[in-house]
Amino acid sequence: MKKRLSKIFIVFLIFLLSGCIQEIDPLSGKKTYTLLSTQQEISIGHQVIPSAINENDGLYPDREVQNYIRELGAEISSVTPRKVDYQFYVVNSSQVNAFALPGGPVFITRGIILKMDKESELVGVLAHELGHINARHHAKFLEKTYGTNILLSILGIAIQESKYAGAVMSLAQVSAGILQLKYSRDQENEADTLGVRFSYQSGYDPRGLISMFEKFKAMERGSSVEWLSTHPLPETRIKNVQQMIATQYPDSYRLRQDSDRFQRIKSILKSTDQSYVYVEQAKKYIKSRNYNEALDLLNRAIQIYGSNVAYTYRALVNLYLKRYNSAIDDSQKALELDSLYFLPMLIKGIALNQTNQWNESINTLERAKKLLKENPDTYYYLGVDYQAIGNRTKAIENLSTALELTDGKRGWEADAQRRLRILRGY
Repeated sequence: MKKRLSKIFIVFLIFLLSGCIQEIDPLSGKKTYTLLSTQQEISIGHQVIPSAINENDGLYPDREVQNYIRELGAEISSVTPRKVDYQFYVVNSSQVNAFALPGGPVFITRGIILKMDKESELVGVLAHELGHINARHHAKFLEKTYGTNILLSILGIAIQESKYAGAVMSLAQVSAGILQLKYSRDQENEADTLGVRFSYQSGYDPRGLISMFEKFKAMERGSSVEWLSTHPLPETRIKNVQQMIATQYPDSYRLRQDSDRFQRIKSILKSTDQSYVYVEQAKKYIKSRNYNEALDLLNRAIQIYGSNVAYTYRALVNLYLKRYNSAIDDSQKALELDSLYFLPMLIKGIALNQTNQWNESINTLERAKKLLKENPDTYYYLGVDYQAIGNRTKAIENLSTALELTDGKRGWEADAQRRLRILRGY
């Protein structure tokens, strides 16, 4: 019996390894087996970027700020052993957060930068996120949670080889998993070790990470810190980092702690902060359907700083109020500031649909679909557009996908089913 079980185990192991890819672990220099190659990991990360941008209210629309974070990120990532497609973004979100995606993208919120006092704190947070990427924590999560079939399915979307609806649903599942990924304590400790090392090697005082930990702990007592929801921070972890720096990097106090450029970037963010406060207040009014109060706040926000997120939510209010031309104008202004922001693109496409501008709506919504593939509203309105211009095949395809993706609470489900019955001739 034992021999039989042993043979079964060997067969299973051979089967498992046959689906694996051999790569060199950049941290250890040793051969390792993985279900995801580095290029596949990068591909998945790229597909999640639009979701990350959309869930954080778009990219902060200031070129100087984005250039700064991109250049600082490149400086830190140049010392990391893993060479992948590193990208760095500042997003509009007021939450105190930073996170990374598989294969290189790193996001930092406007809200967390406003809590920082010096550049070494920003470097510490960025270096910590680079630690997660270098240790392949995202890839290990994907391999463990989803398996080969789902991962290959969503990878096929990029080259149009997957059964579309099923692949899109898989992508939605994987995107949500990555964006809500909670690291283990061991993974956090590993990312801390690497983050301290990367900060030091790039010429910055790694004690900036400790300073941020202390800030997070202080903020935790008074308000929620989004970063802590995915990055557990027990007191032992802070003590471990302090001891590591004291023993391994005793001269770290000699390194860079701040720069005039960081202070200038922070002053830009401060100067626009009141506009974002008004937007956050307006979002609450939108949720309770007090559209006039929301509109008043958004108008005040735009007077201070015409950001992509302020224009987007004003476009949304105008859409709800059936002021379609105003919705089109505002969403276009948002897109001119941030072409990767899905929500204003969707709003514009719906408003064009509602004004019977079928072809313009199709062009806009097809672009929206390329950005964020898993939103059911996009498919529903595309289905209506294609039906209106007489493209029966495309109408059926999009309406069917909409119904497969919907949570049943969109309000158009019955209409989509009715349209499909007509299109199919029964």
